[in-house]
Amino acid sequence: MDEEIYYTIALTRMTGFNQAMALQLYQSLGGGKAVYEQRQDLGNWDEALRRAAAEMEFIEKNSIKAMTMQDDDYPQRLKECPDAPIILFYKGEADLNKSRVINIVGTRQCTTYGQDMVRRLIDDLRTMCPDVLIVSGLAYGIDICAHRQALADGFETVGVLAHGLDQIYPHHHRATAAEMVKKGGLLTEYMSQTQALPNNFRQRNRIVAGMSDATILVESAYKGGGLITCRIAQEYGRDVFAFPGAVGMPFSEGCNRMIRSNTAALITSAQDLVESMGWETIAQKSEAVERQLFPDLTEEEQKVVDLLQQTNDLQLNLISVKANIPIGQLTASLFSLEMKGVVKPMAGGTYHLLK
Repeated sequence: MDEEIYYTIALTRMTGFNQAMALQLYQSLGGGKAVYEQRQDLGNWDEALRRAAAEMEFIEKNSIKAMTMQDDDYPQRLKECPDAPIILFYKGEADLNKSRVINIVGTRQCTTYGQDMVRRLIDDLRTMCPDVLIVSGLAYGIDICAHRQALADGFETVGVLAHGLDQIYPHHHRATAAEMVKKGGLLTEYMSQTQALPNNFRQRNRIVAGMSDATILVESAYKGGGLITCRIAQEYGRDVFAFPGAVGMPFSEGCNRMIRSNTAALITSAQDLVESMGWETIAQKSEAVERQLFPDLTEEEQKVVDLLQQTNDLQLNLISVKANIPIGQLTASLFSLEMKGVVKPMAGGTYHLLK
């Protein structure tokens, strides 16, 4: 039995819903086991330890990974947050510390427009940045659209739950949740037998925001859970984006208000997101690789290479005309490129760029 996990689970029981107290004790004393050993004035630990033992049995039986803040697999972005949970329960395969993590949130009553925005965003990300981890809350509306589209496009996607891993809420999303366990995961701070109470949803929003580089609001009414996630993300110093909606439409009011008040940056596409985040795309990586294929070229040699990349297998005189390089100079440059293994002379005075 992992004693650190055991005592950390018990500590969450001892502190109840006082997460600030749990975190303060955990960090100041160096872990759940240390808190127990130093016998802080928290009362009798017997019941908490019995509950922790039962939970340890549950997670082992169901192949669930428990992660304390000391674990390398714990989301490191979340660890930086002042109200991070001291333990998380995870069932899945995705790396929670991928180099790029976004969450997509919004109304539970999304419109066709909202669904289209989610689809276009994730479709385009597939061709630009396919290594992004997509996080949401497995709820109706925008959340489940994001998870399902991510799965359809081959992304890993993680759902953050407001209850224990012994259930799935809403029940209609069980099939999607099962697929996510194989291609992504399910994450929660709540032990088994914890019901999906209203306050739990607000609490889980901080995990959604905290483990991500950016929060993307697709559709929201004037008030809603997505706006709470955006506010928390702002407090954490994370990027927040919103898709604009039609004026006067009830599920566009939240997005438009955030854009108007400069609390969210306006985006209309994956391109906007990628550029704002400063992420390198597949195309940019490909260009960088091409440049690295032919290092140490002179300016004149590079002109020849650029020309042959556009139209390969050109004769010497055509290269001279198109590159505006005199034949004498060009012959010397082509010989140098041949020695560097960049070009190969062919029959009829033609030069072929080796790719």
